Amino acid sequence: MSVCGAARCWWIQTRGAVSLRVLQQNRTVCTTGAPESIREKLQAFPGGSIDLQKRQESGIAVLTVNNPARMNAFSGCMMLELEQRVHELESWTEGKAVIVKGAAGNFCSGSDLNAVRAIANPQDGMRMCEFMQNTLTRLLRLPLISMALVEGRALGGGAELTTACDFRLMTSNGVIQFVHKHMGLVPGWGGAARLVGIVGSQNALKLLSGAVKVDPDCGRQMGLVDEVLLCSSGEGETLTHAEQWLRPFIKAPAPVIQALKKVVVSGRELPLEQALKTERNVFGTVWGGPANLKALALKPKHK
Repeated sequence: MSVCGAARCWWIQTRGAVSLRVLQQNRTVCTTGAPESIREKLQAFPGGSIDLQKRQESGIAVLTVNNPARMNAFSGCMMLELEQRVHELESWTEGKAVIVKGAAGNFCSGSDLNAVRAIANPQDGMRMCEFMQNTLTRLLRLPLISMALVEGRALGGGAELTTACDFRLMTSNGVIQFVHKHMGLVPGWGGAARLVGIVGSQNALKLLSGAVKVDPDCGRQMGLVDEVLLCSSGEGETLTHAEQWLRPFIKAPAPVIQALKKVVVSGRELPLEQALKTERNVFGTVWGGPANLKALALKPKHK
């Protein structure tokens, strides 16, 4: 093998190994990380909370954006708390799924404008952008099946949050709207890149440039919404309906569900050869495992 060929082989192997470690460990996508300065600035804006409830019997967690006085807008402290909640879910070995929802009949209206005005300089704005991109990328890469339960409005950053989930369910009065252009901005939490992957570049451009109010019918037509719940926000039954919708997809032991999610993430994010290698490695973690052996014991032998 020539020197150039050997170098190229080494580069491909190194690149693949790094990509695999990123997916397996759910590390942040930016190499610089979040500077302590932006954490300190975000910490200066309290209000609201990110609530996490883990239901061990079902393996479903409920992550609630809770700031109803501001339509569940993210304060600085809530951004930091979201990162912590995602970290908790990354290590939840018994988990199968997570439902992301808002409190009091609305999903999320993006960033709290008080925090936005205070960190309006470009440097801090980019650091906040990087911080939220990393957090939402980790949310999307969780080894859990994730669902955004959109009751009421999902605006701006709230619309971006929906794209960081595997599925999106809406109530009959739900609305998703990327309102960034009205603020003289573009999505900064990774929402544009994820939206293109969900609905295609043409539909993404329509939704972003037109600041289109996506109702359930429009969402289903574009492929942004997976299911419409025949109830309105605030009726108290939406979470129950969402859990029922999820059940067929999580009807297996947690290690199997988490393994399935990992191979899908690798297929989406890695080059083909590395995705195939990851699939083989994950297959090896469940082959001969308790769920596999139990299934084999229950199946009748071929005559």
